[in-house]
Amino acid sequence: MSYDIELGRSKRARRTFNLDEIALVPSRRTRDPQDVSTHWQIDAYKFDIPVVGAPMDSVMSPETAIALGRSGGLGVLDLEGLWTRYEDPQPVLDEIADLSVENVPEATRRMQELYSAPIQPELIKTRLAEIRDAGVIVSGSLSPQRVVEHYKTVLEAGVDLFVIRGTTVSAEHVSQNQEPLDLKKFIYDLDVPVIVGGAAGYTPALHLMRTGAAGVLVGFGGGASLRTESILGIHAAMATAISDVAAARRDYLDESGGRYVHVIADGGLGTSGDIVKAIAMGADAVMLGTVLARAEQAPGQGWLWGAEAHHQHSPRGERTRVGTVGSLEEVLNGPARHVDGSSNIIGALRRAMATTGYSDLKEFQRAEVVIRD
Repeated sequence: MSYDIELGRSKRARRTFNLDEIALVPSRRTRDPQDVSTHWQIDAYKFDIPVVGAPMDSVMSPETAIALGRSGGLGVLDLEGLWTRYEDPQPVLDEIADLSVENVPEATRRMQELYSAPIQPELIKTRLAEIRDAGVIVSGSLSPQRVVEHYKTVLEAGVDLFVIRGTTVSAEHVSQNQEPLDLKKFIYDLDVPVIVGGAAGYTPALHLMRTGAAGVLVGFGGGASLRTESILGIHAAMATAISDVAAARRDYLDESGGRYVHVIADGGLGTSGDIVKAIAMGADAVMLGTVLARAEQAPGQGWLWGAEAHHQHSPRGERTRVGTVGSLEEVLNGPARHVDGSSNIIGALRRAMATTGYSDLKEFQRAEVVIRD
């Protein structure tokens, strides 16, 4: 069935699908939720749950990264955020939480001022050491524009997994104003696994896989607070994007003679149902912002914002009120006190896997999916 649509005589478009346009179908077999496995592994690192904390100041602090790590997930710290610009970022976080809701331009201007403080290399080392000392897997993130400047400091500090995350990341970031980032050479020279993204289609994802990346982020991240479509006209329908990148993973597996690159859905995952459907479409794990920002331990105090909200020249996001639903443990494992998919997300994933008859995440990627009317 083709979804190509003629927009006009000179342009055709492919019909794509968002996660809220699809649903899962139960199979002939069901299981007990306690009998299914939510474990996944990337490179040598094993996790109990397929949850990666998005590198956003409103979502991950060193403390919350540690808490998520102890709960079986992976917390990724933004290494060009407030935690590496301020010795004590709490007053800044408090100020951002109290910024005007009515006067968005003024709030954006103030955030731009707060984020203009320089990144301090010693703070990068301090924050990563804090996470390492807690005995959990250490991960930090830089944007493509900052990688060349700060990656040596990150490696000296000692990360287990390194994340390069931007609105969209290509295999070779070209700039006339700074040294270009050749991802293939960069990843080859590193001694740690690298996760890169976002990518929203088959071809760019395949090129990222060929750089030697251990994982590829699908989507643009920051779903609830991002305004990329209204400002840049760019959008990725996540159900289709995940399926396309999963196809690139399959083809690269054959091309490389057996090298498996993990697909991590990143963006637009606001409920447990979104997480379930992302994995059913082919994701190995999910990178969460909104869901984790609702935890009591989240540094954003019920607000969500990403790097796009304070971009110095072209802000493409805003602070979004997501509220607080309970502790991190409640958000992940319940017991749920809400019926909107905002808490007990792993319990919901287990129940969905059990209801459709699958025992682990790789099997669950084969779940039958239908288009909702």
